Amino acid sequence: MANQTIEELTAKREKAIVKTSLIGIITNVFLAGFKAAVGLIANSIAVMLDAVNNLSDALSSVITIIGAKLGAKTPNKKHPLGYGRIEYLSSMIVAALVLYAGITSLVESVKKIIHPETAEYSTVSIIIISVAIVVKMFLGMYVKKQGKKVNSGALTASGSDALFDAVLSSSVLASAIVFLIFDISLEAYVGVIIAIFIIKAGIEMMIETLNDIIGKREDSDIGKELRKIICEEESVLGVYDITLFNYGPNKNYGSLHIELPDKLNVDDVDRITRRIQVDVFKKTGVILTGIGVYSFNTSDDQAAQIRNAIQKKVMSHEWALQFHGFYADTKEKTIRFDVVISFDIDHKEATNILHGEICSMYPDYNIMIVPDVDIID
Repeated sequence: MANQTIEELTAKREKAIVKTSLIGIITNVFLAGFKAAVGLIANSIAVMLDAVNNLSDALSSVITIIGAKLGAKTPNKKHPLGYGRIEYLSSMIVAALVLYAGITSLVESVKKIIHPETAEYSTVSIIIISVAIVVKMFLGMYVKKQGKKVNSGALTASGSDALFDAVLSSSVLASAIVFLIFDISLEAYVGVIIAIFIIKAGIEMMIETLNDIIGKREDSDIGKELRKIICEEESVLGVYDITLFNYGPNKNYGSLHIELPDKLNVDDVDRITRRIQVDVFKKTGVILTGIGVYSFNTSDDQAAQIRNAIQKKVMSHEWALQFHGFYADTKEKTIRFDVVISFDIDHKEATNILHGEICSMYPDYNIMIVPDVDIID
């Protein structure tokens, strides 16, 4: 593992994703076939819609694989960072198909409510539906586990969706049992519920994909994970300015700053940053294209006192979220630091306020303040 290149790790990860998706496709096609047969024989709209749901899951996986393959095309001069965002187009197609299936299912279910038809379940039908629920549960757990293993958000979501489908199928089974015991048909009403959930899933998929295309705020968990991994490096005193650039599902490039003691030489810094790049990719899949370095005063007591005083002043403002990258040169009379500023105040205004306050504290120094955007918590 340690000797594998980023390209080899990427290829291995993609292979695992495709393999898991293929298992999902085959399983969903078989489940859709069995459920469709039961639905036709039993004249059950709920079972038929459940079959449609399985078929849409299979189709979604097919389109996802096609998108993944196209997105994995080798970068070239025209697209130097690859074709990964093609996968978002395939996701939009999947979302549109799911939405269409949900709307169609809702229309058919309402028709069944207006013009009811009696279902005819058999013991074999009940058994097939029960087995399908168990299969879907195991498929969901397997896909979700593989998704976490290879750090694939798409697979993890598919696994969760499969587990949710098992719950929907359970509602179909419950309606069948109610009909057999009490002779009460809940078919069409269960169909409406399933259709609503399918529509909801389609809308959420579309919104999520649009957010990915537009660019969204990253989950704070990824920031915490990156900081944890990088701070395991002995010399790293802090991790700041994390920025991620997304070029397709599971294709994240990033840049950040680390704070290191000022006593390290360039060779030390080179070894540390290279180790960080490899470690971060192996554990998160994020490719760090740039690691900046903040120098931390370790041998100047006066600089340390200045740091503490300025940090206290800066953090007294509720809109100042973080203070970092501080360095004071007491001989050259320069002070520089970064401040993460919330979106509750204009950044130019906040910077002017801080600049005025710090200049009044240290009038003999040249002050440089860099305002940072609150990108990741």
